[in-house]
Amino acid sequence: MWKQKIIETKRGAFEIFECGEGEPLAVTHLYSEFDERGNALAHPFTPYYHVFLINVRGAGHSVKAKNPQEYRMEETVADLEAIRESLGFENWAFAGHSAGGMLGLKYATITPRSLSKLIVGGAAASYEYASHPDCMYHHKNKNYPRIMEIMEALNNPEASVETRKNLNYEWALMSYYSEDKLKDALKKPNSGRTIGERLDFFRKVDYRDFDVREQLKHIDLPSFIYAGRFDAQCPVQFGIEIAELLPHAELTIFEKSNHFPFLEEEEAFKAFVVSTLHTTHRQSVF
Repeated sequence: MWKQKIIETKRGAFEIFECGEGEPLAVTHLYSEFDERGNALAHPFTPYYHVFLINVRGAGHSVKAKNPQEYRMEETVADLEAIRESLGFENWAFAGHSAGGMLGLKYATITPRSLSKLIVGGAAASYEYASHPDCMYHHKNKNYPRIMEIMEALNNPEASVETRKNLNYEWALMSYYSEDKLKDALKKPNSGRTIGERLDFFRKVDYRDFDVREQLKHIDLPSFIYAGRFDAQCPVQFGIEIAELLPHAELTIFEKSNHFPFLEEEEAFKAFVVSTLHTTHRQSVF
């Protein structure tokens, strides 16, 4: 069961959800809001880690932002550091997926000594992932025209609840290896509602100059990188690039996954989680 707490820090109060025992592990996303249902990425870690699922500034009952600049990755890292200090940990592990993984990479470049290990997936080390034609948001991608139609339809205030549900389902399906996996995923307890203001800031500001490729070459930190072979959001080559840049990274590629290996290949992902329990410095590709 996930237990909700409000943590007072020098940068304000933050809402977290705790579950599991063991090494402390922070899990969050750059623009998602979590609740007592937990999160699909966080769930597999709870048998082995003491997981802290964190609502970032502006999400849930965490402190609100006074201005959009507080949504910057650097500011979010400072918030995470304040939470870690208030919890009394000298360091902790960090796990993040997609934009949460990019936040993790930024965290590692700013205060690597605060991290015991880094677990990142479905991510990229720079803005260039969105310029690749295999990314569904690139104008040359086969799904792009339909995504634009879906976005336009969702922006129509007269669209019915049923229409919105069907459109969101169609959009989500583009990020799954199979429709059966999406249907199964929808039956599982999960939270992670998108915070529009934070997503807009990422798209319009943070994303445009996001590039930590050079800094990653100097990170002396056990790192566990994963990627779906058919990832339609962050193509697999960008996960491979992260692992190649980090000196002490292990890379796991999930051969029957799109963007969500922890939902699409659950048993294999559990094995991946177990592999993160050791911190031997070596690189391997599966």
